[in-house]
Parts: sequence; structure tokens; C-alpha cells
Amino acid sequence: MPARPLSRTYSPVDRWLVEAQRGLDTVFGDPPAQRPNPAGDTPELELEAAEQRHAAGLMRINHVGEVCAQGLYFGQAAVARDAATREHLLEAAQEETDHLAWCADRLRELDSRPSLFNPLWYAGSYALGALAGLRGDGWSLGFVVETERQVEAHLDEHLETLPPADLRSREILTVMKTDEARHAEHAEQAGARILPAPIPTLMAGASKLMKAVAYRL
Repeated sequence: MPARPLSRTYSPVDRWLVEAQRGLDTVFGDPPAQRPNPAGDTPELELEAAEQRHAAGLMRINHVGEVCAQGLYFGQAAVARDAATREHLLEAAQEETDHLAWCADRLRELDSRPSLFNPLWYAGSYALGALAGLRGDGWSLGFVVETERQVEAHLDEHLETLPPADLRSREILTVMKTDEARHAEHAEQAGARILPAPIPTLMAGASKLMKAVAYRL
């Protein structure tokens, strides 16, 4: 009879170290994407200086959005009660890691940088995710749905306002939008609860403030 594989039980310190490493990797590291960059061989067309600054501001907002998504998903997964919910959150977080890497690549191509406040964005999102998760998996998944719907909306806005010549950013955002819609759909299918007022409004207000700051800093 074959030996059964050993499963490791993590101590509270082990779990804390894992979460800390995830945060450091997201904020200060350069986590690699598992999927190819959607921009691929899309040509880099010349942008006017103002167009390049605008494109960089939009991509910095999107990079911050992915930092926040990582914090939210990891915070929720850390306190998820159901193993299937935890796995769902971690799978979504991996796709958000792809988005994070693609946005970072594009910022470098645009001769720009991520937001200076990324540690704050991550910490706040992680705390929000953990608080949502402590209310129960249904509420946690409800936060996923509302977050992804709001992200879809601002990606639509960015696709409309990107400089027409910025084809590479456009390719990245188009794939990101498709992924975000799928995350919301999967969360709904997994039993997400509808968030009561005024939570969606408060989330939208916080997102608006984040976008205003991240566009410049």
C-alpha cells in the first residue's frame, strides 16, 4: 500500500510569515506573470509628451488597483472558512499577479514608476479583505463581485481616454477587463451575497480618492 503524502500544518507564526512575504512581494518585489503579456508584439507607437504622461498616470492607477486586489484577496483568503472559497480567492489572486506584472512592465516602457503609496494601498486593502472575510464567505465573495464590477467600470473609462496611439496599454487593459468580469461571475456562482447600502457607495468613494492620488503619485 503506497504511503500517504504528509500534509504540513502551519503554525500561527508560519501563516503570519507567509502573509508578510506576500505583501512584500506585491509592494516591493517584481512578481512574474504566468501568462504572456497581452501587448506581445504590438508595436510601440510614438506618443506626445502629454499623451505619455496621461497613459502613465492611467497605468499607475491600474497598477495600484492590482496591488489593492492582491491585498483584498490575500486578506480574505487568510480568514476564509471554506477551503473551496480560499482556493477560489487564491486563484483569482494569481491572475491579478499577472495584471500587476503587465502594468509594471508598461509603466517601465512609459518611463514611469508605480505609486509611492503602494504600501498604504496594500495594507488598507488587506485589512478590508480580512474584515470582509470575518463576516463570512458569502460576504467576502460579495466584496469580490462589487470590487470587480467597479474595476470593470474604470477600465472601460481608461480604454476610452487612453491616447489612440497607445496600443500596448490598450491590449493589456482589454485582457484585464475580461479577467475581472470572469472573477465577478465566478464569485457570484460560488455564493456571493449582495452588499447592502452604503457599502458599494463607500467603496466607490474610496476608489475615486485612490485614482486621484495614484494618477500623480
